[in-house]
Amino acid sequence: MKDDAAFMALALREARKGLGRTSPNPAVGAVVVSGGRVVGKGFHRKAGTPHAEVHALAAAGEAARGATLYVTLEPCNHTGRTPPCSLAVLGAGIRRVVIGMSDPNPLATGGGDFLASQGLEVIRGVLADACAAINRPFAKHVTTGLPWVIMKAGMSLDGRIATHTGHSGWITNERSRAAVHRLRDRVDAILVGVGTALADDPSLTTRLASGRGRDPLRVVLDTDLRLPPTARMLLQESDAPTWLFCGPRPDPARARALTAAGAVVKPVALGAHGRLELAAVLRELGASQINSLLVEGGGAVHGAFLAEQLVDEVNLYLAPSFIGGDGVPVVGAMGIDTVQGARRLKNMRTRRMGSDLFIEGFF
Repeated sequence: MKDDAAFMALALREARKGLGRTSPNPAVGAVVVSGGRVVGKGFHRKAGTPHAEVHALAAAGEAARGATLYVTLEPCNHTGRTPPCSLAVLGAGIRRVVIGMSDPNPLATGGGDFLASQGLEVIRGVLADACAAINRPFAKHVTTGLPWVIMKAGMSLDGRIATHTGHSGWITNERSRAAVHRLRDRVDAILVGVGTALADDPSLTTRLASGRGRDPLRVVLDTDLRLPPTARMLLQESDAPTWLFCGPRPDPARARALTAAGAVVKPVALGAHGRLELAAVLRELGASQINSLLVEGGGAVHGAFLAEQLVDEVNLYLAPSFIGGDGVPVVGAMGIDTVQGARRLKNMRTRRMGSDLFIEGFF
């Protein structure tokens, strides 16, 4: 029904309010409609707190009886840190439930079937693609135990992220940089290689115009613990920790110095060519309830993630400039022999960011 899509769009608007705040839970929105009028709405705010349906039903009060509930994700049907939403929906007197996407969590699914068994009309799959899109990280994590990996880079038109001297500041414009900070605000963790950390001494924080940004967990791939204890990311004021993934036998003195500076040292196995095993890094992050990971480089790190087919999404910001073949490429060596073996993006979209061009795509 046309009205179902319109009201689900309102529920999606509610869900987006929780993006970046609900992990490891999904972002969910709900709207209660009676007589063609919205009488209650809500969204999931934070893991461990009431779900979207509970907020919407509370806002509706007695008006929920006989009404329709629109919810972007199937109501949960199990007791976790909160009671089952399916029982809350039933108890509120809702007569019709419209669901955007089924719950991919095998522990929580079944709410739609339960409500149908109790005599409620249940409609599924309304704006399903849009509802799934906002929760790609949750769906991947809950089904595989691994985080959703986003490769991000700001680069010149000829695919360079730095000059031959290593200088990389301000390739893209302010609008693109603001978009990156909004992205940082939504992800759980941000990752760079130690080469980037040493060259740029980045803060890896979120800086929004509103000043209300949330810093993601900072992750550095640092096989030999080369990051100095005086690195900016260890000295700044931030609620987010910094994790250093290193080889299985780190130098004890370096490990102690970095730990004293506030870093968390995480030894993992080495893979090919003596590099850190990226799959092991992702497993560790996933086990720590990290749903989403933003990989910001440099080129060698991007190449390694792509070569091992560990990237889910790509966000590229292209500035209208040329740096030249002696500059640092956005992607390092991948060992591809033929053009047919190249990694190709799907479902691409582009958008102008002032003078820059934004490209988004998925594998």
